[in-house]
Amino acid sequence: MTTAILGTMIVLLLLGFPMMVPLIVASVVGFVAIFGGIGHLETLVQQVIAGIQPASLIAVPMFIFAAEIMTRGQSAGRLIDVVMAFLGHVKGGLAISTAGACTMFGAVSGSTQATVVAVGGPMRPRLLKAGYSDRFTLALIINASDIAFLIPPSIGMIIYGVVSGTSIAELFLAGIGPGLLILVMFSIYSYVYAVRHNVPTEPRMPWPDRLRAVRRAIWPMGFPALIIGGIYGGVFSPTEAAAACVLYALVLEMLVFRQVSPRQLFATAKSTGLITAVVFILVGAGAAFSYVISFAQIPQEILAGIGIDGMGPYGVLFTISIAFFIGCMFVDPIVVILVLVPIFAPVVQATGLDPVLVGTIITLQVAIGSATPPFGCDIFTAIAVFRRPYWEVIRGTPPFVIMLLTVSVLLIFFPQIALFLRDLSIDG
Repeated sequence: MTTAILGTMIVLLLLGFPMMVPLIVASVVGFVAIFGGIGHLETLVQQVIAGIQPASLIAVPMFIFAAEIMTRGQSAGRLIDVVMAFLGHVKGGLAISTAGACTMFGAVSGSTQATVVAVGGPMRPRLLKAGYSDRFTLALIINASDIAFLIPPSIGMIIYGVVSGTSIAELFLAGIGPGLLILVMFSIYSYVYAVRHNVPTEPRMPWPDRLRAVRRAIWPMGFPALIIGGIYGGVFSPTEAAAACVLYALVLEMLVFRQVSPRQLFATAKSTGLITAVVFILVGAGAAFSYVISFAQIPQEILAGIGIDGMGPYGVLFTISIAFFIGCMFVDPIVVILVLVPIFAPVVQATGLDPVLVGTIITLQVAIGSATPPFGCDIFTAIAVFRRPYWEVIRGTPPFVIMLLTVSVLLIFFPQIALFLRDLSIDG
């Protein structure tokens, strides 16, 4: 049965079908093999519907919608400008500003691909003009966008929280420490790169211009304050924070900045609807697939095959990290979370690992895999946006991947990097 289910998925993937098709067909094949027919196939349909019923999933289209509105308006550009105002003049400042802008935009969008578009679009020409190689520039943009998957609101963490039953609010807090650590490491590397290649610095911006940039960015900087402050101040839940974020984006871009017209808003809503439809179909199909493989006890077979039951906490965390990293090199991050989290859930519970730590490590691995060859989704986003060939986009990625994997190892041995803010909020 395991061979039939996994074989069906692999064959359909190799034939080029969208990921939702292999998930659904493999679920049907497994269901028929278990029950000997399609007489009770409505049970599988019920699992699909149950997969998209959790109220927490409402946050996903809300955050996507808010990010789309910001990208069409002025908010993204103003956030980039304020980072440039303070960092542009230091050695490697333009590259550091790019990483910083990815972090700030990630605190609003929660999407790596949206960050590639919103930050990479305006920053790549400036980096090239300043003397950075396109190899370094492309690698910096797609890997710095990984920070958006860790800094709240993270769509990956929302999906993981729904699938695993882990507190999304705690996951949001746990992503801040690793995200900022990655920003620091990328900034150091950018400085070293600029020194080694003698990249000229930008002129120092006068303080009046800096203050003007800050004033222009005050409204967009309200997004992370609204999300983080609202959730942990007890004003609203993560789902309600997403709705508040949309309202804030609408007021900002339509009434304050007046950059988004009603016609553009309709196009933005349509785009969000299409993205959300794909995400929810994947979530529903993933729920049905998880039901089938759990009923068939496939997770137990796989875990027994790799000998994870006899491993300690470190062995389990390393195994999970490797599995998610490799998975996202080939398949969409959301699908990997939906498929692999139920497989590893029993051993995580049996080992007594903190599900928030596990979720943070999984989210980081998913983010790394998204920007790693051969099929990381951010790579193809960059190819489409910047119109550069595949090899040119991936050539500069190894140093960044090494830094990201280093953070992964540090998280395993020093979990307080992720958990200190969560523990602080609980103690408080």
